[in-house]
Formats: sequence, C-alpha cells, structure tokens
Amino acid sequence: MKLDYIYHSGFAIEADGVTVIIDYYKDSSEEVSGKGIVHDYLLKRPGILYVLCSHFHPDHFNREVLSWKALRPDIRYLFSKDILKHRRTSADEATYLSKGDIYEDEHIRIQAFGSTDVGISFLIDLQGKRLFHAGDLNNWHWSEESTPQEICKAEGDFLAEVRTLKQIAPVMDVAMFPVDSRIGKGYMRGAEQFAEQIKIAIFVPMHFGEDYQGGNAFCQLAKERGCCFLNITKRGESFELTNL
Repeated sequence: MKLDYIYHSGFAIEADGVTVIIDYYKDSSEEVSGKGIVHDYLLKRPGILYVLCSHFHPDHFNREVLSWKALRPDIRYLFSKDILKHRRTSADEATYLSKGDIYEDEHIRIQAFGSTDVGISFLIDLQGKRLFHAGDLNNWHWSEESTPQEICKAEGDFLAEVRTLKQIAPVMDVAMFPVDSRIGKGYMRGAEQFAEQIKIAIFVPMHFGEDYQGGNAFCQLAKERGCCFLNITKRGESFELTNL
C-alpha cells in the first residue's frame, strides 16, 4: 500500500485494485494547473476509484473532481453532507455522510467522525489497514488572538471529538492530521494531544500549504509519542507504507 501526498490536505491511498483520493484541492504540479500525480497517473490507475471530501472549504473541496466521472464512469464520490448543504453539489452527484454515518462495500469501510470546524473526518478500513484523515479536526486556537475562554472552549470541543474517535479506533496504522503554523504559537498542540490519546503507527502532517518546515517540525514530538513520522518534502511525493 502506498500513500501519495498531493497538496495541502490532499492525499491518495493506493491499494490492490483500489485508489482513494481525499480532499483534492490542487494537483501536485507547481508549474502547470491540472497536471501532476492525479491527472497523470491516479485517474488512469486500474481498479476502483473513490473520491472523499471532508467539507466544503475550497482548500478541501474542488468541484473539478466531479468532471473526473467522464474519465472514470465507475468513480464513487463520498462527500460530507455540508457540501450539499452549501449547494456546492446536487443530491445525485455523490453519497453524503454526516458524523456517525458509515459507508461500506466489498472493498472499503469508511466511518465519518466529527470536526472542530465544519464537515467530518474519515476513518478508513482498507485491506487490513486503518487510516484516518482528520479533515479540519484540530485544536484550532490562535493563542495570540483568542481569549482564554475561547481557547478553553476550542480545546474542550477538540478533546471531546478525540474521545469519541478513541472509543472506536484507539489504534491506527496511519493518521493524516493538521500541523499548520499559521495559527501561531502552540500550533502543534492539537497534534500532540491527538498522538497522546491515540496510538498511531505513522503520523502524517497536513494542512501546511507550502510550509514544509512548519509541518515537519512535529517530527520529534511525534517520535516521542511512539509514532513513525512521514517527512514530506514536495508535492506528489509517494511513500510505501509497508516499508515504514
């Protein structure tokens, strides 16, 4: 099984006969729009193709994904229900999930968990591996700007979601989780708390845009919490999960 980093919070999982693309925003090419690992390779990869979108924010959902059906008539879209609610799509364009919903077929099982922003996060069981994509689930607080009360509420809401997740998935093979320095001092606090509560074999940073240094800064803290850390250095980078 391979994990491909597309851009920002966009990833693809390559398994035997199955491809899963999550939170596509832009393809991996920095020079040419609409070029990169998705268009040049993943959309042509044989097997079943799933496209997951955690919420309607444009850095997680790009309506371009719906045009892929012309190339792949068998594509299966699994979107957060807020995408439909915000009229980014119509009811017949995807299967829509809310927190607590489960999608399962002969290839994959996906359970929707909560977020501390909008939309959902995804727990994916695929060919003996358990993977988690956080969407916008994080301890979002701006310590230099927020009041103590706002910080306390943000942390309480986040830890409540993590406790719910932990009841179902106390152990994960892979967790893709935001490490975004734009929120300022203490930006890794949510990632620390997540890794403290849930046993993660491989921690993958995301939601860092072009700030690779900021995303990868969590490496030592992840290792201190027993995680292998995926150090991402460029768009379109691929990782063999079996080698980690």
